[in-house]
Amino acid sequence: MAPIPIMINGIPGKVAVNLTEHALSDERFTVIPFSLTGPEIEADTHMVASVAFHLIKPGQRDEQLRVVQKQYNRFISIDYTHPAAVNANGKFYCTHELPFVMGTTGGDRDELARTVLNSNIPAVIAPNMAKQIVGFQAMMAYAAETFPDLFKGYTLSIRESHQKGKADTSGTAKAMVGYFNRLGVPFSADDIIMERDPEKQQKVWGIPAEYLGGHGWHTYTLVSADQTVVFEFTHNINGRDIYAEGSLDAVCFLHDQVSAGVKGRIFSMMDVLKKKGA
Repeated sequence: MAPIPIMINGIPGKVAVNLTEHALSDERFTVIPFSLTGPEIEADTHMVASVAFHLIKPGQRDEQLRVVQKQYNRFISIDYTHPAAVNANGKFYCTHELPFVMGTTGGDRDELARTVLNSNIPAVIAPNMAKQIVGFQAMMAYAAETFPDLFKGYTLSIRESHQKGKADTSGTAKAMVGYFNRLGVPFSADDIIMERDPEKQQKVWGIPAEYLGGHGWHTYTLVSADQTVVFEFTHNINGRDIYAEGSLDAVCFLHDQVSAGVKGRIFSMMDVLKKKGA
């Protein structure tokens, strides 16, 4: 199979850069040396693994897209930008018929969904690209469907810690709230305890110093009404490699959907895992 052309948006953000490093060394892909970036970025280029990436500001998008399409024609975009840019980027991709993988959390997800469903492209949209965590969510979804109210009468606490630069509450933690609600536990996403203070992360949480700038630690604790029973689910991720691996699998999945002529459809990472048999 010929390499899949991809455009990774969000450089010089750390997740986008990490993903780009992985993609450049993966023979399945041709990485386009352009990246959509935010208006606050002053540089015009950014080096990743000895490759110079041209950074495209919001006001340059239409003009620069024509340049990219002359050389690469069809390609898949991967978005790791900023929550504030999610909906504008989604509209951009759909307007220009650019199939995309949305790894950025936040934004108005309902609006994003409507934009894709009314477009001529498919997209993979997920709050978490880590395959193993998505598998855990699938197990929770099964439990919620099969054993409703299993934890009725229990109280729940959700604690999540991410690097200081993550602006919004974890999309994964928010998604988990729905499963616990269906399992009989009243809880709101507003009740999630969010930690972004590096000092507390290291001293209180015990997160290794080398991963303070890139991690995702989550703990879900259920306590019975009489406090004699405690269930606790924890998944701690250090670094960003796990997200890159899942994102690239999502690209391959989406490429197959595009090749099959699928339009106006949204896929999740659970769809990606089922396709791979993972």
